[in-house]
Amino acid sequence: MKIAIIGYSGSGKSTLAKQLSTYYKIPVLFLDKVKFLPNWVDRGLDESRLMVQDFMKNDSWVIDGNYRDFLQRQRLEEATKIIFLDFPRYSCLYRAFKRYRKYKNKTREDMANGCVEKMDFEFVNWILREGRTKEIKSHYDEIKKEFADKIVILRNQKEIDLFVLNIVNS
Repeated sequence: MKIAIIGYSGSGKSTLAKQLSTYYKIPVLFLDKVKFLPNWVDRGLDESRLMVQDFMKNDSWVIDGNYRDFLQRQRLEEATKIIFLDFPRYSCLYRAFKRYRKYKNKTREDMANGCVEKMDFEFVNWILREGRTKEIKSHYDEIKKEFADKIVILRNQKEIDLFVLNIVNS
C-alpha cells in the first residue's frame, strides 16, 4: 500500500499520516522534514529529491505533503491511494493556531529538528491567501481529475474520523 496525503496547510495531513502509518505498520515520510534543516533553513533541492526517491523504494509507504518539486508527479502515480484534505481556509487557520498553542517553543515529530513551532504573519498569509491561489487550486483540480479512480477528498474532521473508522472496521 502506498498512500500520498496532500492538502492545505493546517488541514491535518501529518496527523492523518501518523495514524495510517501506525495502523498499516508502514513507514511514513513527512516532507516538511525533508524540506527543512534546523532553524527553518531550506535543504538543497537535489538532496531533498534524493531523500524522497530513496524512501519511495519501500514496498509500502505514507508520504505527507505537497511540494511539487519533490517528485510529486511520481508520488501520485505510484500511490495506490491519494488523500486530499480540502479544508476551508479558516478551519485550517484555527487548526494551525491550536497546533501552535500546543507545540509553542517545541519541535513536532513531523518537523526537522530545531524547527520550533511558529505562527507568524507569513504563515497566516500562506494559509489564508498565498497557499490558495488560482494556480494552486487549479493544480489540485487537475490532480482530482487525473487520479479520480484513487483519490479520496476529505473536507472536515468528521470526514477524516469516518474515513479512519471505516478503515479500522473493514
